[in-house]
Amino acid sequence: MSVDEYEKPVRAVVFDMDGLLLDSERLAVESLAVSGSELGFELSREFCHSLIGMPADRCRELAAAAFGAEFPLDEFFARHETVIARLVDDGRLTTKPGVAELLDELDKRGLPRAIATSSNRDRTRHHLRAVGLLERFDAIVTRQDVRQGKPHPEPYLTAAAALDAAPEFTLACEDSPNGLRAAHAAGLRCMLIPDLVPATAETSALAHRVYPDLLHVIDYLAAANDAVPQHYRPVLW
Repeated sequence: MSVDEYEKPVRAVVFDMDGLLLDSERLAVESLAVSGSELGFELSREFCHSLIGMPADRCRELAAAAFGAEFPLDEFFARHETVIARLVDDGRLTTKPGVAELLDELDKRGLPRAIATSSNRDRTRHHLRAVGLLERFDAIVTRQDVRQGKPHPEPYLTAAAALDAAPEFTLACEDSPNGLRAAHAAGLRCMLIPDLVPATAETSALAHRVYPDLLHVIDYLAAANDAVPQHYRPVLW
């Protein structure tokens, strides 16, 4: 790819967590289905997939709309947290392809990185600790750290600010449509790496690139940062 296609170097990277860094969305779908079944409700795989990438408050709204006033929202989501924590503690959580290699590349380049996730703080720390990633990020922004969750841009703007990085020089990595919309609205270049939800014409148009895994982001960084004309390199972040 030519230098002109990149225009600006990358000075910081913000990652989504579930489905992007962690192969957790399959566990989440399993946990949602189990939790519903234990309470006497059958949740379809399609409904469980519709919650992917949604903040907790929006998930509650979708569940209430789908199952009505008799659905025990508090008990269901509390049970979901218990079940998914058990699955993680049983050693079933793994990282996605390219995570370790990309983080090592960011270390080599001295580039700061953050997480912007729709998960709550306790689940985020629990999951990252389980796979040995908790200490590898300079900032972590959870749903509890912002007023508005994805697809609102606040999570990505908050994460970029925590890294003292201008959005136009910050790369976002996402797997879900809602996260992509949030990053795009925040003015970040977004790499879309689909997980359970495949890319569509809409998401492909919003994404700066669509890649099969995070390993391709290493090549993007090399092209963007190593071959950028000097006049594109800002003195300050």
